[in-house]
Amino acid sequence: MSNLIVTGGAGFIGANFVHHWRKVAPGDRIVVLDALTYAGNRANLDGLDGVELVEGDICHTDLVSELLESRDIDTIVHFAAESHVDRSITGPDAFVTTNVLGTHSLLKAAKTAWLDKGSGRPHRFHHVSTDEVYGSLGPSDPAFSETTPYAPNSPYSASKAGSDHLVRAYHHTFGLETTTSNCSNNYGPFQFPEKLIPLFTLNALSGRALPIYGDGMNVRDWLHVEDHCYGIELILKKGRIGETYNIGGGQELPNIEVIAEICRGVDAAFAADPGLAARFPDAPAAQGRASVELKSYVTDRKGHDRRYAIDETKIRSELGYAPKRDFPQGFTETLNWYLKREDWWRPLLIRAALAA
Repeated sequence: MSNLIVTGGAGFIGANFVHHWRKVAPGDRIVVLDALTYAGNRANLDGLDGVELVEGDICHTDLVSELLESRDIDTIVHFAAESHVDRSITGPDAFVTTNVLGTHSLLKAAKTAWLDKGSGRPHRFHHVSTDEVYGSLGPSDPAFSETTPYAPNSPYSASKAGSDHLVRAYHHTFGLETTTSNCSNNYGPFQFPEKLIPLFTLNALSGRALPIYGDGMNVRDWLHVEDHCYGIELILKKGRIGETYNIGGGQELPNIEVIAEICRGVDAAFAADPGLAARFPDAPAAQGRASVELKSYVTDRKGHDRRYAIDETKIRSELGYAPKRDFPQGFTETLNWYLKREDWWRPLLIRAALAA
């Protein structure tokens, strides 16, 4: 039995991991440490027993140290991060603070608790990172592997690269038992509606424009969040200390194709359930029209990386990982979740509108 701190555990990926870990390790104690900023949501943890939510900032090293000692923590799974590229362009300071200084705060507290005054008990610091630290690929370039040189192109990816290097340094210099995973683009339940898939899904339901950056041909590898959590589970249970593992979904798609799938999925949902037209009367699909009519092209984002792709050979061969969903299946599951959980996302849109 383990005692875990999950940082950012009230956010999108972190909350999905908490739900996943509660299923696969029901006897473990879970402490969620989350600052509950705009992307953190207490409701993401509803229905979970034996999960303690502590509202706090990972930059507060004393708080982290107190939790490590008082809850007898042996495992940190570190999701907490500022992660939206657009926000990093307009306000990079928060990204450096949370992603770099926050990660260093956690590492300092972990070193003190587990090494400096520790008992030699096995421990783990698992750091969740992104494929964006590797930069951008050309159309025929090989996919990112764990040995691809870092070349971050946005303040977000640069801050995550810095945190990755700190985790590596604390392992090699001090002997902290760490692992790192670099994942591709996640989607699924509880994703805050600023990212492409939930934003465009909810826009299609509300009859709002679907703004496509540039020509829409930027390519990403899409990973369902539950497959991502499964990959992290394997790393925690079987991963080699000090190693990095890339986790991908094996679904390399241009944005324009993802958007087409969203439009097709929404239209099909309305055709299968006439009751949706009454719930979402502003949707083109409610009026017998195609959601694709909402597409609009906007000026490309600054420094927009052209292509990401993940080579997941290492985690497949060493740990037996394989994603369980292709994108059409994963998106259908995700769309159905958002259609059923209007109670979850509607307050977020109202809050965003009031803050605008």
